[in-house]
Amino acid sequence: MEGITNLLNKAKTNMAEHVSHLESDLATIRTGRASAALLENIRVDYYGTQTPIKQMAVINVLDAKTLEIQPWDLSSINDIDKALQKADLGASPVNDGKVIRITLPSMTEERRKQLAKNIAKMSEDFKVAVRNERRDVLEKLKKAQKASEITEDDLKRYETDVQKATDANIVKIDQVIKAKEAEIMKI
Repeated sequence: MEGITNLLNKAKTNMAEHVSHLESDLATIRTGRASAALLENIRVDYYGTQTPIKQMAVINVLDAKTLEIQPWDLSSINDIDKALQKADLGASPVNDGKVIRITLPSMTEERRKQLAKNIAKMSEDFKVAVRNERRDVLEKLKKAQKASEITEDDLKRYETDVQKATDANIVKIDQVIKAKEAEIMKI
């Protein structure tokens, strides 16, 4: 019985982690406003090691459209500049030798719609991941019932519990996606 409780808790934790992962992925998607999270996934070749930009520099949001990257090691500024250009943020970095500024242009309506479509696909992928967690735990529960480790009534109760957790996480995913789409479509 304790093993079943651990199994259920692990499945619920995994489902919640999928939602958290979606939130962090969405933070890196550009909306109408500048955000340090836009640079979250950008890595710089720094002495042969792929290093996250946030570990190499201070990232400031100067205003709604401008980011400023101030490297701790000024000798790395050109490497950071190259990585930013490669990242294709839709804006050209301006390197003055001490800081790099990125002024983000306003997004076109077409670009906003494309991002909304991409986000919808992302949400589907995360919903599938949550449902896969449900499927995996249900299979294990059915095996436990066949092995007479739990009763049929216990199985039904656990299935209901897992379904409630699945539904709750799917609703959270929908809420996160709806909020991000609204943020993107806002001019």
